[in-house]
Amino acid sequence: QLSGLAVIAFGLWLRFGGPMADFATDKRSPEYFFMGLYVLVGAGAIMSAVGFFGCCGAARESQCLLGAFFACLLVIFAAEVTAGVFAFLGKKVAIQEAQKIYEDVYEDYMKNPVGKANSTIYRYHVVLQCCGKGNVEQQTGLPCPENIQLPKASNCLVEIQNVIDTSLHVVGIVAIAIAGITVSKAMFS
Repeated sequence: QLSGLAVIAFGLWLRFGGPMADFATDKRSPEYFFMGLYVLVGAGAIMSAVGFFGCCGAARESQCLLGAFFACLLVIFAAEVTAGVFAFLGKKVAIQEAQKIYEDVYEDYMKNPVGKANSTIYRYHVVLQCCGKGNVEQQTGLPCPENIQLPKASNCLVEIQNVIDTSLHVVGIVAIAIAGITVSKAMFS
């Protein structure tokens, strides 16, 4: 039960409170990345429910409930391994998709520097602590955070890659670790 709640909390934090949360507010969000999180949160919810029913089965000493508990644990295990593999293998596609979203926002800003494009690109710059796509000529006139010094500002495309790379590694490791815990639960039930 508790590991299921931990998986739910972790998945929701990455979706709504982590570094990727601001990317989800735009129409062009990296859906590929969020699909893995949704699988992880769903598996955590099922894990919590199944854990509760497993406790009930153990308390009542019901072989039927314990058998159903074991079968559900196998399904959860498959979902968690899928989420972990999805996070590791889908990293390149997720990075490319997020970089394309930034480049589209960047082009929208270059065409019309006032309005929604301005606030969107500024939000990217604040979250990623970067400005532009690398060279100083492109950074001139961009809405960059005050604490960033322009000649040394990070390339946003590189920062996007770093954030997604780190997030997906963490998601994959947590999913596979929880899957290992699930297998150990199944062995001892």
